[in-house]
Order: sequence, then structure tokens, then C-alpha cells
Amino acid sequence: MPNYWWVNHKQTLRQEIDGQYLWSPKTERNGARSQFYDNMRRASPGDVVMSYANGQVAWVGRVAEFAFTAPKPAEFGNVGSYWDHEGWLLPVYWTPLSPPVRPKAMIQRLGPLLPQKYSPISALTGNGNQKAYLASVPSEVFDMVVAEAVFSADVLARGGGNSLTFDAVTEMLDDAIQKGLEVDATLDSTIKETVIQARRGQGAFRKNVEARERACRLTGITNPALLIASHIKPWRVCRTAAERLDGANGLLLTPDADHLFDRGFISFGDDGDVLVSPRVPDDDLRRLGFENLMRQRSGMSESAAIWRMDAFGAAHSKYLGYHRTQVFIA
Repeated sequence: MPNYWWVNHKQTLRQEIDGQYLWSPKTERNGARSQFYDNMRRASPGDVVMSYANGQVAWVGRVAEFAFTAPKPAEFGNVGSYWDHEGWLLPVYWTPLSPPVRPKAMIQRLGPLLPQKYSPISALTGNGNQKAYLASVPSEVFDMVVAEAVFSADVLARGGGNSLTFDAVTEMLDDAIQKGLEVDATLDSTIKETVIQARRGQGAFRKNVEARERACRLTGITNPALLIASHIKPWRVCRTAAERLDGANGLLLTPDADHLFDRGFISFGDDGDVLVSPRVPDDDLRRLGFENLMRQRSGMSESAAIWRMDAFGAAHSKYLGYHRTQVFIA
């Protein structure tokens, strides 16, 4: 069964609806955690979101992917100028709700159904609550709101199947960053070329990774032709050329292991142990040939894992700490 969410996004409504996503900072301006921002990481593919802005719910969305780290969208412009550069991006396929529904008009019936804590709107007045962004709501709230309008459930279920995958969205983000690098007057042409090659795990970055790593940390494969140089801290959120080229910010992984690692379905402890996300279906791990990971997560593995390798050094650990907290889907 899907979870249901309500997003208050008057400031960024048009950008997020047109772009088929939600984006939030990771913390409040003062660095404090926000449940509304943490909810971005709780949302799962298939969940349903109601878009609330200007006093009405006019769009319904389906979460297409787990949220991942991404730069603040350029199309936000000066909106949220105090927000941090780095935040959570949640791909969402939106479809219109017609006619738009004004929750305030039904607040006497809707109010008792709203959560007592972290509600998106006041249960008494129906006005949006300050600082609320993505809020969890009971399915009964969704049912009451959409009962007075129409949306295409079929379109909602199927939309964005190709365009909102993790690979498609991150490719688009990386393209935009690359274009910015290409016109960056502060970088000379050699650095630009080297950093752009690093995006694909090529050039100097791969050489730097190979100087530190000899095998895939998940499978033990050592044939260079079968290994990808993968960034630990994603290329798209590295702030400097040095980070993008640092061999300690990379691992050699087979293509399937690279996908699991990039997507946050696995990570590594500083001791070399593999961490497996509890939100990856067992069937997917089995199809990828990683049944040992499935058994390890279930506590059924009786022998030492063949992929367990030496502990990481301090240089690797810095980036792995970032991966475990900002990429890994816990």
C-alpha cells in the first residue's frame, strides 16, 4: 500500500510541477533537522503526493524514485536564497486535479483527520502551517480531498516511467552541471576536460582510483575491462575539481555493483563491510545475482562474505561517511 504525502510549495510550485520533482534543503537555515525535509528520504516509489499552494490542492503526484542528493535547481532563481546549495530531489509525476480543491472549505470534516504533529495545515483554520513542506497524512485525508474532484488514476500510475528514472534524472542533472563547467572562465581547458572525463569514470580520475583500488569491493573481480571507476561522493555534488578527481573519492565496481552503490542501495563501512539498504526488494538482489547480500541482510549468512575486503584508509573514510549519510537509503 502506498503512503500519502502533502506538500506545501507555494514558492516553488511552478518549477516543481513543470520539472516533475520536489526539492528541499536537507536542514533548516540554522542547521537544525526538519521532519518535513527528512520526509523526502522516507517517501518511496509508488507513494502519492498532494500539491498544496495558494490555498488549494490542484495537482496529485506519484513518487517515481527514492530521493537523492542534488544541487538546488537553477530554475529556483532567487527563491529560497538562504537555502543551502545541496538538498534532496524527489522525482514526482504530477497530474492535474480538476477542479482544484480548497481544504479550508472542508476543514471541519478534514481537521480531525490531520496528524496532530507535523500537520501541513492548521486543523482549526485550514491555513498552511509555517515551515511545513512534505508532510505525511493518512489515506483518509487524500480520499476526502480528491472525492470532490477528478484526476486520471491511469495516467498517474503510468506517467514518467521512462523520464523519471534515477538514471534519466541524474543524467539530466549532470548534463546541466557539465554545461556550466564548459563555460566556467575560472577553469583552464585542461582541467575542464579532465573533470568532464571524470563524470564518466574516465581519464585522470580512473587512474587515481586504480592507484588505490585493485578489485571490486563487492564481487572481488579484478579484470579492469569489467570494472567502472565510480565516485563515492557523487560527481554532481562535488564542489571542486579536486573532489571530482580525488582517487580516494572512488571505487572500482562491476556495472551492477556500481548501480547499487550509486543508487544508495549498498554502502560500505570504514571496516570494509557491506551495508545493504532495507528498502531494496529481495527479488531485485536475487535477480542481480547478489543472493549473499540478501541472506546477510536477513541474518542467514553463516560464512564469511567473499566480497568483504580490507578496511578503508582515512582518505576513503571521509567520502564513505558522506555516502552512508547522504546517499545510502537507510
